[in-house]
Amino acid sequence: MYFISNIVKVTIPNYLAGLPIPDSIGGWFRLGVRDWCALLPPTLAIGGISYYSYQTIKKAREAGSGQINPGIRKDIEKVVDFIDIEDITEKAVFCRCWRSKNWPYCDGAHGAHNKATGDNTGPVVVKHKENK
Repeated sequence: MYFISNIVKVTIPNYLAGLPIPDSIGGWFRLGVRDWCALLPPTLAIGGISYYSYQTIKKAREAGSGQINPGIRKDIEKVVDFIDIEDITEKAVFCRCWRSKNWPYCDGAHGAHNKATGDNTGPVVVKHKENK
């Protein structure tokens, strides 16, 4: 732990304090090749961290708002469906991915969802005990 503490508290601050950062805009034009080479590693590190952060934020925004239900009955506060088991003759396949155009029944939309997101969701299959 001392090693990490020493790097954070001593080595990095000493390194940064020794960088040839000018006090004025004109000072940047007076830097030599050796000074520019000294500035290259921290510039690349900051650029890499910035690029990685940008990509992470971009992926999060592309993924959406984090809502499970992207568009089914958004005009009501809570989506609840009641299906009487006696109305099911052999079996019924219900959607769990919230992407079905035939809600609450599954239409296979979870396949595209799984491929796009790496998820593994599938339907709920309900069938009568005597029809196993």
